[in-house]
Amino acid sequence: MAVVTRLTWSEEKSLEKMLGNVSLRLLYKSSVHESDIHSMNEKCTHQRPTVTIIYNDVTAMKTAVLETETKINSERLVCYSSGQEVFSVHPGESSFSMNDSLRSTLCIHFRSGSKYSECEVFHVEGIGDDINYISKITGATKHRNSLLVELRTYKPCVDFVSEIRILLLGPVGSGKSSFINSVKSVFQGRLTRQATVGSDVTSITEQYRIYPIKDGRHGKYLPFRLCDSMGLHEKEGVGLCMDDIPYILKGCMPDRYQLNPSRPITPNHPNFIASPSLKDRIHCVAYVLDINSINDLSSKMVAKFQQIQKEVLSYDTACVLLLTKATNCGEIFQGNFSNMDKPMTSQSQIMDASKMLNVPIYNTFVVENYTSEWELDPVKDTQILFVLRQMLRVAEDFFEDLP
Repeated sequence: MAVVTRLTWSEEKSLEKMLGNVSLRLLYKSSVHESDIHSMNEKCTHQRPTVTIIYNDVTAMKTAVLETETKINSERLVCYSSGQEVFSVHPGESSFSMNDSLRSTLCIHFRSGSKYSECEVFHVEGIGDDINYISKITGATKHRNSLLVELRTYKPCVDFVSEIRILLLGPVGSGKSSFINSVKSVFQGRLTRQATVGSDVTSITEQYRIYPIKDGRHGKYLPFRLCDSMGLHEKEGVGLCMDDIPYILKGCMPDRYQLNPSRPITPNHPNFIASPSLKDRIHCVAYVLDINSINDLSSKMVAKFQQIQKEVLSYDTACVLLLTKATNCGEIFQGNFSNMDKPMTSQSQIMDASKMLNVPIYNTFVVENYTSEWELDPVKDTQILFVLRQMLRVAEDFFEDLP
């Protein structure tokens, strides 16, 4: 008869997702195998990395011990963090103990030697050879959750603007729509692809779209919106019409306007917003470039970007540079998410793009969008949320400069 975990299906999937879309294989269950340290050690030895879960029926508590070094010590399984004992399990007595710091973090008030009803140990499959994997994933999850709280409670700094509008501009296939989908996915808690994504030589996006961001399936709409447009092209009469850009920046263009590469919108259009208020206009422009194609941009495309930048600056609109399709963000940050606050001046591609568009290096960000994945990843989530937060902060600076 197969040994089955007491975790529900949704609890197991949530834990696997938290660990970076891994899979769990049950090695030891105290109610089935012998309740002593030797039986646990026999079942779990040479099976690292593992996750230990204990159950307490009185409070329906389940505690997973992560990011620790485990050792067998005097009939106990002891977990150490930074050389300090933080948690221990005594299978022979069906009891557990944790230090004051961990109890405070978990908001648990059990005394030392509290009893548990079940103990399970799982092998974590899919981590590979990275011994710091769990530490990175748990660190990313912590930063992601902190950013989510900050963005869910965000409010513009001025009362006369209810939402921040961010316009994404870039060549066809640079990742504008993918970034919008990525942001929406993180807040939905699942992958969603509302904005149509393409990589053809002509733009898939043919409408000007203003996308609201909803917090969860039944949650509220957050006070920021991402605006998508037709991709830029080096040829005239192809891609976003340059004469449309001033109207977009001023807030004259309505949502779902059908863009025409050779014919800009005019004040005679029935849905033209003739007298836009400050809340209707673009508060931050995000230039989007494929980090792998920066050196392949033609002189005509570079000139078009520089022309747009002059237009943006003439309206005193804030701007950032977003470099997408980076596949080594983990290497760039090296598992230390505080590095996201530091300009990555050692990256020549980033420096080249920053100089080309005259966007300060501190407003230049690297991100890896969701493209073909099926599940969310806490590292990507953290990168995406960090970039979004910085865009909002840049927009706040725009309001500070208003007369």
